[in-house]
Parts: sequence; C-alpha cells; structure tokens
Amino acid sequence: MASTSPRGPRHLWRAFGWSLKGLGAAMRHEPAFRLEIYLFVLFAPLALWLGRSGVERAILLGSLLLVLIVEMINSAIEAVVDRASPERHELAGRAKDMGSAAVLLALVNVLACWLLILGPRLF
Repeated sequence: MASTSPRGPRHLWRAFGWSLKGLGAAMRHEPAFRLEIYLFVLFAPLALWLGRSGVERAILLGSLLLVLIVEMINSAIEAVVDRASPERHELAGRAKDMGSAAVLLALVNVLACWLLILGPRLF
C-alpha cells in the first residue's frame, strides 16, 4: 500500500518546524531541561577545548547532547502519561520513574565519559 503522507523538502521543512516547536515547549515548560541547556552551554565549549582529538571531542560533546535527548523523551513520556489519566496508577508511576532513571543514567554517562577522557590528565 502506497503512503499518502507528503515527502520531500517541504515535509522536511515542516518536520524541522515541529522540532523547533518541541524544543520551545521544553524550554518553556520543563525546568530540568532549562537547567540542562544552561549546563550544556557552559560545558560544550569546554568539551571542544579540552578534547585532544575529534573522537574525544565527539564523546565529550555527545555525552552532553545525550542528556538533552533523554530529558526530552522523559518529558514526552510524562506529558503523555499525565494526558492519558490524571489519576495515580502503578504503571503510570513506573513509566515516569523509568524515564527519570534514564535521565540519571545519561548523567552518569556524562560523568564516566568526562572522567575517563580527562581524568588521567587531571590526576
């Protein structure tokens, strides 16, 4: 069965607009995302400066970007759960807790990457 959804540059442009809308919503409604953006703005230049090779820079910067990506997914999960039902439910709580745990693991990943790459130079 052929797809009837639009394809091509126009669709890509519209998808880009929706992505910017999502980033704006996260900035307006998610304090944790705002904090992580501020930290990204602070640490991204350090990642580029302290990394000795392209691979090191990519790992240091990529670990920071991963936190933002996971936070956005966590926020989306929370919004969908809250929209589905305002009542407390074990599965809703579990979904939110798992999203939060994913953010925590992304932050642990940042720490591990930065310590493994920069630690030997500092200690």
